[in-house]
Amino acid sequence: MRHISTIFTVAVVLFFTSCNNQPKPAEEKPVETPKVIEVKPVFKPYKALIVQHTVKDFDKWFAAYNAHDSIRKTYGINESSVGRGLDNDKWVLVYNVATDLQKAKDFAGSANLKEVMKKAGVTGVPTLTYVDVIRDDTTTIPQKERIMVTHHVKDFDKWLKAYDAEGLATRTANGMVDRGMARSIDDPNTVILLFAVTDATKAKARMNSPELKKVMTDAGVDGPTITWFKWVTD
Repeated sequence: MRHISTIFTVAVVLFFTSCNNQPKPAEEKPVETPKVIEVKPVFKPYKALIVQHTVKDFDKWFAAYNAHDSIRKTYGINESSVGRGLDNDKWVLVYNVATDLQKAKDFAGSANLKEVMKKAGVTGVPTLTYVDVIRDDTTTIPQKERIMVTHHVKDFDKWLKAYDAEGLATRTANGMVDRGMARSIDDPNTVILLFAVTDATKAKARMNSPELKKVMTDAGVDGPTITWFKWVTD
């Protein structure tokens, strides 16, 4: 009897030992959701027509501009933005993206446009500049105020090297954020820069600083023209 009891006890011990030695099921790891990486579209240089002029009455001119949208599109100008001067609110800039340069020139020289501009109250002779846009930041930002700098350089490659050496960080720290760069098609050494203004006081101080003037002089800049404006449409 004791022998049977001993055997039974050993069997029970072995049973529980065996159960305890069974491999535990592997813990299931949570499935990780793959991260979505935003791929920014590759920038492609394009051509644009920049029109600058003054008007007698901005609101009257703006209404005529909006009514002329369908005509612009027949000439391949599907994107067009309007800026208004901050120092002179009768000064207007119209930025037209040109899908076809020749069509844009035909549009600018058309009798229809001249008649519309006359009726809209455009004063003086408009300034037309055809450009190759080589940098363009189109990300949405809240700032609408802009600085447009137009200047002539002796050597574009030398100037660009100096401009890039000055750096985004320096300009940003001085209240200016890079938004665009273009070269005149008629004179590739005429450069147009566009900056968003995040701090007008700092930006004005930078534009008038001896440090920037030296950078520009060393880079071969001739007579920069600085225009402050605000986008009415963009």
